[in-house]
Amino acid sequence: MTSLRHIRRLCTATTAAGSSTTASSISVSKAKSKLRSEFDPDKALDIYASVSKHYASPVSSRYAQDITVRRLAKSKRFSDIETLIESHKNDPKITQEPYLCNLIRSYGQAGMFDHAMRTFDQMDELGTPRSVISFNALLFACTRSRLYDKVPILFDEIPIKYNLSPDKISYGLLLKSHCDAGSSDKALELLNEMENKGVEVTTVTYTTVLNCLYKQGNAEEAERLWTEMEKKGVDLDVAAYNVRITNTYGGDPERLKELIDEMRDAGLKPDTISYNFLMTCYCKNEMMDKAKKVYEGLEENGCSPNATTFRTWIYYLCRSGNFDKAYKVFKESVMVHKIPDFNTVKLLVEGLVKKKKIKEAKGVIRTLKKKFPPNVLRAWKKVEEELGLVSAPAVGDGQKARV
Repeated sequence: MTSLRHIRRLCTATTAAGSSTTASSISVSKAKSKLRSEFDPDKALDIYASVSKHYASPVSSRYAQDITVRRLAKSKRFSDIETLIESHKNDPKITQEPYLCNLIRSYGQAGMFDHAMRTFDQMDELGTPRSVISFNALLFACTRSRLYDKVPILFDEIPIKYNLSPDKISYGLLLKSHCDAGSSDKALELLNEMENKGVEVTTVTYTTVLNCLYKQGNAEEAERLWTEMEKKGVDLDVAAYNVRITNTYGGDPERLKELIDEMRDAGLKPDTISYNFLMTCYCKNEMMDKAKKVYEGLEENGCSPNATTFRTWIYYLCRSGNFDKAYKVFKESVMVHKIPDFNTVKLLVEGLVKKKKIKEAKGVIRTLKKKFPPNVLRAWKKVEEELGLVSAPAVGDGQKARV
């Protein structure tokens, strides 16, 4: 009943598009901020419902819609997702192609490709013009649904059926499907085809192939492609360098530092991802003091820790037996809404119990209960029972963590 109530409310908000702002409405920027830290799908729906009708453009609404759909998908509430997205087809803006593309993309975010395909097929019926923009949205939905073998079929059939010309984004999505399927040979062939046809090959496209080659263990071919990118004057960005860094982090820390220095020499600013892998590299090589310096120096380097930062640092602190420090880092993650995954926090809780830090262990679990919906917490109930823990006041709620 709860989910239906939220969906009905959202449907009402959608059909009321264009109405005056109510007292309960919030700004777009505030909604985005709240959605990033809200994991309860019903609460996310409430946030989205309060602002969706006030968005001025499809671009500004896409983020809020996508994250709301992801929250519902994580809870496997696919019927609610369908109700939510289908309700938007009653909006007068449905005749605008970018607006409808958001619906196709959202179905893709949820892995509901059949619904995305049906929406694409309905465009004539809905009075929506069809161009390469919606074609690309369909390819995106197919890729997000992990139907990699279907992407080439769509790429061949849809342009002929609707007299569309694939653009660089279309080719990029096709190439990504080859890479995600582990077919680096097909990706390299497509790369050559794009160049021969005069289709712009973006830095993102090159980086996608580069990452695929590294993941398949073909470092020699990846380095050859990197050299080719340099010779062709490709605008090597932070993301491209990070691909090389991610494939060095398990090895020599000094080599990884050289790559980061190379980034700086090229006028690029290493980001959180770059430093995460440097920290991981130090941890893997049992150089915890240097890893600590990287973690504590993020702000000085103009970066902020993300969920991966906290997950990695807490995991290796636990592995080294430093559960007190790991607990403090966990509190920091709570304050910035970047709580690590289940297995990492479970390792922390088990370690705290082993060290007789029962109060802290209880607080961690209580915090998780306040931050996540019940369906996400079923596994934690089993952990509580196994460790003999009961509820306690949440860590970090309403006050700044003292670390």
